[in-house]
Amino acid sequence: MAKKKSPVPAAAAAPPAPVATAAPISYQISAPVPQQHLFQVQMVVQQPAAQQELMLPVWIPGSYLIREFARHLQQLRATQDGKPCRVVQLDKHRWVVECSSGKPLTISYQVYAHDNSVRTAWLDANRGFFNPTSLCLQAMGRTRLPHAITVISPDPAWRLATGLDPEQIDARGFGRYLAPDYDTLADSPFELGDFWEAGFELHGVPHRFVVATPPPGFDGARLLADTQRICDTQTRFWHGNKPKDKLPFSRYVFMLNAVDDSYGGLEHLNSTALIASRKHLPRHGAETGEDYITLLGLISHEYFHTWNVKRLRPASLTPYDYSRENYTSLLWFFEGFTSYYDDLLLLRAGCIDMADYLRLLTRAIEQVRGTPGRLQQTVAQSSFEAWTKYYRPDANTANATVSYYTKGALIGLCLDLTLRQEGQTTLDAVMRTLYQRCHADVDDAAQRGMREKDVLQVLEQLAGRSLAPEIKAWVHGRGELPLEELLQAHGIQVERSPASLDRQWGLRCQEGSSIQVQSVWRDGAAEQAGLAAGDEWLGIRLPATDGAGQHAAWRVGSLQEVRNYLPAQDRGAPGCTAIVARDKRLLELPFTLPEQPMEQWKLVESRPDDKPKKKNDKIDKPRKEWPWH
Repeated sequence: MAKKKSPVPAAAAAPPAPVATAAPISYQISAPVPQQHLFQVQMVVQQPAAQQELMLPVWIPGSYLIREFARHLQQLRATQDGKPCRVVQLDKHRWVVECSSGKPLTISYQVYAHDNSVRTAWLDANRGFFNPTSLCLQAMGRTRLPHAITVISPDPAWRLATGLDPEQIDARGFGRYLAPDYDTLADSPFELGDFWEAGFELHGVPHRFVVATPPPGFDGARLLADTQRICDTQTRFWHGNKPKDKLPFSRYVFMLNAVDDSYGGLEHLNSTALIASRKHLPRHGAETGEDYITLLGLISHEYFHTWNVKRLRPASLTPYDYSRENYTSLLWFFEGFTSYYDDLLLLRAGCIDMADYLRLLTRAIEQVRGTPGRLQQTVAQSSFEAWTKYYRPDANTANATVSYYTKGALIGLCLDLTLRQEGQTTLDAVMRTLYQRCHADVDDAAQRGMREKDVLQVLEQLAGRSLAPEIKAWVHGRGELPLEELLQAHGIQVERSPASLDRQWGLRCQEGSSIQVQSVWRDGAAEQAGLAAGDEWLGIRLPATDGAGQHAAWRVGSLQEVRNYLPAQDRGAPGCTAIVARDKRLLELPFTLPEQPMEQWKLVESRPDDKPKKKNDKIDKPRKEWPWH
């Protein structure tokens, strides 16, 4: 972990350098007093309109929620020829500056930065981070012009990492960077601090990995080596065994913020911002387990996005409109298929073995099977409604929605297994063809973008038949996916066992001194009993036993304790009275277990002595036909 440094007093901070004015639009970012969590921004528009409109984005591509970044902007002022200009706010994120046209216009303001996530901005005495969507106003009508951004160092021990092209920087990375337009600038996060860093070159392209505040004993060499294996596997996936000179970027930067407890990532054109718990990082002399595999899956997911969503992307998001929601029904493809490949490519890269992969696949299947909302919402609807539902979960989310990430990944699996079973093509080939058709082979950037019809046409072209019925059923339907049948045909069997008690009883909860009910699933035993989200399940009262006419009441703190006190299953449907606190009222609710316990799946490879369950089933397919080898 980097040593904490004393805050730099304002008086000791280096004076800001003059704002460069060569670019049509330029920004200077400084942080003279980092512990105030304020970035100082100075923007120069060389050729403004007479009434120059400014706008700060309301969302960041890749995270489909209106986040209102402008709520953190303050002290907005403008000058021209050294004289103040009137600034009129038009709405929550737009302003107009009353100025003369054709003369340089300077705008200054502050941005409060205290969101330790990958989506916005952070600043304190130890570290800085920002996405330009949070800091850099758009000069409307001039967003396609070149933009320059100069970042001033707030601390002599800090360095800077970004994917933007440098124009004039010092040895620590601070200085001036160039972007051909606002979109490129917006897609280039900046990491500032005394971070750990290392790198590797892959097919002639430098890859840099920086980690903020890693824990003692952090095994950076292991992380770097595994990341290189992931990147090599993915570049060959997209561009064949000789990807040199074919990669769509000239540099790539991984920026990982290691914290106590968080997890996530956001993809960019030639970089990614990651956040993970320090327990996810590998350590010298320690065995790596599920936590580290989870981190590698995140790295794999965001790197795959470099192709699938940053370049091959929905037509409705081409170009981005930063002022409002950008709707698409295709997140099941762009997020879901990326989720299918993130773990699969870990397997192909040799970062995990088949047992690890089947465990991850089992977890995804069980997540969908345990979501009642899969029968209520299609993944196409889930994609379109991401703006109002996915990022705003509540107690009813599991009943009303399905994840376009997880079910989309399973659709990718079903589609891949179907194509391989029929023997004409694979999902790998479909992805590469779509990338060429909708991005790489399209010279006019305005014409790039994928639609669902492109998916259907490429599938039919490569598979030799229409897969519209499958897409209609799996993407636009609410039925179950044919997972077991397809897996069995490729040598994977399903073992069944009783599900966990929360799954069987239909609730999510937090256990401790009592049972805190967080959500209740549709048509489950908990809902039938009358339990509701927010209830505190304190105890149970049992019916008379052994004919003695006595009632026993017990305090409970876990579902397993409830089950332990109930009669044996062979005495009929066991039940009790649940004693529940709701709004400080004590309620007694009749609770009865379901007669048929819910099952959970575990995927295992078929053994040589396993027999097919159906006449035409095969379990000895050559491994070259399997997606996982």
